[in-house]
Amino acid sequence: MKAVLIDQPGGPDSLKLGEYPTPKPTPNELLVRVKATALNRADIMQREGKYPPPSDASPILGLEMAGIVEEVGENSGPWKKGDRVFGLLPGGGYAEYAVIPGEMAMPIPEGMSFFEAAGVAEVFLTAWQALFWIGRLQAGERVLIHAGASGVGTAAIQLAKHYGAFVAVTAGSEEKLAASERMGANVGVNYTEGPFEPKLRNAVGEEGFDLVLDFIGAPYWEQNLRALTLDGRLVLISTLGGSHIKGVDLAPILRKRLQVTGTTLRSRSLSYKTRLTKDFVQQGLPLFQTGAIRPVIDQTFAWEEVQTAHQYMEENRNIGKIVLEIN
Repeated sequence: MKAVLIDQPGGPDSLKLGEYPTPKPTPNELLVRVKATALNRADIMQREGKYPPPSDASPILGLEMAGIVEEVGENSGPWKKGDRVFGLLPGGGYAEYAVIPGEMAMPIPEGMSFFEAAGVAEVFLTAWQALFWIGRLQAGERVLIHAGASGVGTAAIQLAKHYGAFVAVTAGSEEKLAASERMGANVGVNYTEGPFEPKLRNAVGEEGFDLVLDFIGAPYWEQNLRALTLDGRLVLISTLGGSHIKGVDLAPILRKRLQVTGTTLRSRSLSYKTRLTKDFVQQGLPLFQTGAIRPVIDQTFAWEEVQTAHQYMEENRNIGKIVLEIN
């Protein structure tokens, strides 16, 4: 099969289309003819040699896909050849074919294209986990979502708003703030114009936030702690801005009884990801049918343009997901 391969760790120009063995499904898996996949920051880190895939995962980039079932393992559930499915992968999405456990495949909602479905799994499952499984967000609470115009940010805004939360965001441009507000954010701050915490205090008052979802890490640590209210929760999803904090003061964590939780999704066990997928299918997937939430696709590239797509993400130009069309 054709696949996007990495010549050697490096920049976008290290990505090339080439030949790779077609994966063989186990009795518990489906073989899917991939129609579309989507970019994630983890793809860039893996391409650079900074984020190796799990030992049992495909070395090919791509943490999600949408396509058509080609083969059905005998123990893979009620699927049949020709079904339209999408889902989360530990790797292998940038290819003509991918395998996925039948229990982790999700049906593409009626009326949703392959390109839209390809941009759902990673960001909405990550947001679902961070908001509700870890963050325990409740209706009426206040949540601060950093990188509001990112893929996970756009998913988290919509989910949090739908379930009755007050939503604040940070983003790097007025265009991205406006997009976040169109998706339901109540207030936004442009982080390029100075510290976000004082400005958000003016919007939400001294009580602060019940929950913060952070992708930045060290540069936002102190402001995040100040922004949280008593018994607040900080969910750390990534450390794009750095992971080392000098002179850390732990007193605010004790004084406010804060909970700080780090999370990743790719390295979770199959049983965990299966349970998360099933929970989302039951409670989150129907929201696409009603129009309560939607995939946010910034741009679709042909997979021959994968280098351009990676460069586009590295320049932080996207609002929502960047999708690759697999020919």
